[in-house]
Amino acid sequence: MFSGASLLALLAFSITGSPVEVRNSSMTLPMTRRPIFTNVTDMVRHDEARVVGFREYSTHGRRDNIFPVLNMKFGYFIPAIIGSPPKTYHLIVDSSSSITWVGASTLYASSSGVDTKQPVAVDYTFGSFQGTIFNDRFSLGARFTIHTMLIGVASTSWGIGFDGVFGIGPTESSRGALKKSPEETIPSVIDYLFRQRTITAPVVGIFFQPVVENTNHYGEITIGGVDLHRYSGKIEFTDITTTPLSSHYWGINGRIAYGNTDLTPYTAGVVDCGSTFLYIASDAYQKYQTATGGVKAANSLLQISTHQYYNLSPLKFHIGSQVYSLSPNAQIWPRSINYVINANANDIFLVVRSLSTPSGTGVDFIIGYVFLQRFYTVFDAEKSRVGFAQTQFTNAFDN
Repeated sequence: MFSGASLLALLAFSITGSPVEVRNSSMTLPMTRRPIFTNVTDMVRHDEARVVGFREYSTHGRRDNIFPVLNMKFGYFIPAIIGSPPKTYHLIVDSSSSITWVGASTLYASSSGVDTKQPVAVDYTFGSFQGTIFNDRFSLGARFTIHTMLIGVASTSWGIGFDGVFGIGPTESSRGALKKSPEETIPSVIDYLFRQRTITAPVVGIFFQPVVENTNHYGEITIGGVDLHRYSGKIEFTDITTTPLSSHYWGINGRIAYGNTDLTPYTAGVVDCGSTFLYIASDAYQKYQTATGGVKAANSLLQISTHQYYNLSPLKFHIGSQVYSLSPNAQIWPRSINYVINANANDIFLVVRSLSTPSGTGVDFIIGYVFLQRFYTVFDAEKSRVGFAQTQFTNAFDN
């Protein structure tokens, strides 16, 4: 979970319509966005707090700033039915944690819930969650029901704003969350569905459409597979990195270049659907700023002129055997929503930000929403890998 004047921080996603089954063993949940943040400061602080969280991972005791949703002002949501009598909770999908929990806004009430007496606690920069792990029924639909699942139930929470979190992170990402048993992990919903053979693979596919003003902004998450209609060509996979810190999440190895200028060496970073911007190590950021001519504006983003925009080079991510390029248009904030970042309609801002730490920390880049809206993304827990493929929006000129 990261923070920056983010597009995600600016937007929330909510499920509309009914789930669409792509295959018999998978489910696709459609999402639309709605504005949440009204100022760039909150968006930036949210992303930056996520950055801190990834760097402060610990395998002992409680972890600060790692779990999703610092203040729950944005995200994309799915409705989940929990307990008896069945009750619907709107949960933010988060790829940095495997833990699913409820009770932040809508109080948990269930006669079928069994208290495990196992305390769980998470502290954020702008919020916190403390509670207990329960066993209870969890459902995303008739066929996608888990009759007994470990669910966090908040006794206290602050700064969250919505009902809770739907965790799709690797199981390892939950280590340290249980106060009495910090070495134990908590399975994700995807893990449970795979173990009971509801889905044939513990795989999640994510699709986003770039933001366009006055349109029905669309995204979707496919559980147990991928949506063949949402990408073109082949999904290319790369293994989860073994580099500590990044390896606890959906971390991968890669190299980033701007045009013919290398920004980073071959290093490790994290793919995070809860971050809005692209983050790179401070030394790489300085190279990028120099190459683009960007000047840091009052909203903390790099601003460039129209002339500089037309002279931008591709930002290239060398991942595995593939190169994923962000066009000049993909590197800028959507001008149709410049009002969100306190800017004039024609101002141009770059969406690359600094991690504020040099290369070699274990998390040297964070791939957030501005990248994921250009490439279909797959998290494969069974084979410990992440995949990307082109979509109809990879080279779109929407910003």
